[in-house]
Amino acid sequence: MQQQLDYVLRTVEERGVRLVRMWFTDVLGQLKSFAITPAELENALEEGMTFDGSAIEGYSRIQESDMLAVPDPNTFEILPWRSGGDEGAAAPVARMYCDIHHLSGEPFEGDPRQVLRRNLERAREKGFTFYASPEMEFFYFASSDAPEPLDRAGYFDLTEMDLASDLRRQTILTLEAMGIPCEYSHHEIAPSQHEIDLRHTDALTMADNIMTFRIVVKEVARNLGVYATFMPKPIAGAFGSGMHTHLSLFEGDVNAFHDAGDPNGLSKVAKHFIAGLLHHTRELTAVTNQTVNSYKRLIEGYEAPVHICWARNNSSALVRVPVPKRGKESSTRVEFRSPDPACNPYLAFSVMLAAGLRGIEEGYELPPAATNNIYEMTDDERAVEGIGRLPGSLAEAIDVMEGSDLVAEALGEHVFEYFVRNKRREWAEYTAQVTPWEVDRYLGSL
Repeated sequence: MQQQLDYVLRTVEERGVRLVRMWFTDVLGQLKSFAITPAELENALEEGMTFDGSAIEGYSRIQESDMLAVPDPNTFEILPWRSGGDEGAAAPVARMYCDIHHLSGEPFEGDPRQVLRRNLERAREKGFTFYASPEMEFFYFASSDAPEPLDRAGYFDLTEMDLASDLRRQTILTLEAMGIPCEYSHHEIAPSQHEIDLRHTDALTMADNIMTFRIVVKEVARNLGVYATFMPKPIAGAFGSGMHTHLSLFEGDVNAFHDAGDPNGLSKVAKHFIAGLLHHTRELTAVTNQTVNSYKRLIEGYEAPVHICWARNNSSALVRVPVPKRGKESSTRVEFRSPDPACNPYLAFSVMLAAGLRGIEEGYELPPAATNNIYEMTDDERAVEGIGRLPGSLAEAIDVMEGSDLVAEALGEHVFEYFVRNKRREWAEYTAQVTPWEVDRYLGSL
């Protein structure tokens, strides 16, 4: 740790960094930031910086407002879009993610980063390291005023000469300059929809990377005069944006999900983990899909998962087990397809891991894999196969979550109670709205 502290202080001095931004998230996953000067940096690294927690969604009450933001030196990076270089350019700006503490020094139970740390520690106690790799989907629009696409291209379409290709390329270069490697980049199915896949790493680093990814995508878009959004379903009748997440557990350097002797290459650990995801998925859906708009994506007809089942190479399943490349069988992983990119990744990874670990701890039996197109089956056929359905609305998802001891334990009492209360308020506000659809349908005929 001291070596990393020394690196941060030395880099700030050598690069002429003028401001260091302290980043953290509220309970809903909104990025928060304040800046300090280099003169305050050493003190911040040793003691943390005091701030008013009562002003942050889901944090402390007004009578307990003072909190500490303790920067994690392992997350120090120069912000490429704010770095100097050309004569007259702005001086470099850096950032570090923070863990939030009480003034006593105890970790704050309402900090999403601490929630994930706690769940990762449970996995470590069982000998596991949790890895994640998300497929990040998003849209580019002309502005934030209306969902006006920049193109009419489709899946994997080659659009070398358009603005979107420049946007994706510049985004990847910026991410890699910040130490975030990418695997794939391509146009998605819907007009002006794109995907960039992040290379797998441990879940805490990946949650930090997702937060950075979202701001990089938006910043690059803004600099090129367009608007990027992670809204799950911005265009009615088009495909929505998901965050299909590839998950794996390792025991040291060994993939705990792989078993060469199994016909599907899956170990007992992997089977129990998948069974845990399936068994508890309705309970955790409010966390992985936390907006009213999220459930406009989770409908049939748009390749989003709706039904609770698993499969090998079947994109209609909620959990998919991708076939590893030849010679790369040890890369066995499971793909959880319901999350969307508007979630708080710290909380989403926490509940995914908790569900999988519960399956391992209690030895949940994995049901047979789905072999048919789930969307084409009748309700009776799905019932015979024991295939359930994801919640159809945020209200239903919160009702299910509220009765879940697993999610309550994974999130902790503070976050759990705030999250339920906040989402019930969001649903109430939504149901009070008169939408354009209602006006178009009823005003002229009633």
